[in-house]
Amino acid sequence: MKVIFHEDFYRVYTSDPAAAAGRMEAIVEEIEPRAEYISAEPATEEQIALAHDARHIESVRNSGLYDIAALAAGGAIQAATIGLTEPCFGLIRPPGHHASADSCWGFCYFNNMAVALAVLKAQGAIKTAYVLDVDLHFGDGTVNILGGRDGIEVHNVEAGNRILYLDQVSNEMSACKADIIGISAGFDYHQEDWGGLLATEDYFEIGHMVRKAARRIGGGYFAILEGGYNHDVLGANALALINGMSEQ
Repeated sequence: MKVIFHEDFYRVYTSDPAAAAGRMEAIVEEIEPRAEYISAEPATEEQIALAHDARHIESVRNSGLYDIAALAAGGAIQAATIGLTEPCFGLIRPPGHHASADSCWGFCYFNNMAVALAVLKAQGAIKTAYVLDVDLHFGDGTVNILGGRDGIEVHNVEAGNRILYLDQVSNEMSACKADIIGISAGFDYHQEDWGGLLATEDYFEIGHMVRKAARRIGGGYFAILEGGYNHDVLGANALALINGMSEQ
């Protein structure tokens, strides 16, 4: 599978868990045999402005994190663009789903998913999109930016046990009708991560259900990295999702 990545994502750019040393390495080591790497390119300020206001962009610039955040947003655009014709995984950071149009928190700066889908819409590449957010934490920023936009649906999966969680994903994918499906791929719901709920094989099943839905509706699909903080299981979980998306 094509994987969008850049060596700058190895950098420890802040002290938060999403920037921790070893996080990217844990995934790269595991997915290496399955990955065809494509170097991430930064989003332009004009592209970022499709999702964020000027004051927020300037705030991120003043924090010294603009370059790495723009690189992640650009990687998401690339993943979504490739996703129109074949599955793609954006191995990017900082994550993005807690970044709203005018503010951010939770280790996020620019909303990578929102920027990517806004760019595709602005280009006329899509009319409709569906965001499946499987991260442990509610993607408030994605809802803030995309929730009211015509033709875009955002669903944050929340459930108290594995069966209900996977049933919810299945029901959503069975009803999904969109030109593209974007997975906000947080892995912190895992049994050995903060959420303590999902098994590694569940991420394969999520990828499989998204692939099946995309084939049914004739749409594209892609995933971008959000949360996931136990380096001992993070790589295996990412690989399981990739394998489910590609059925290999």
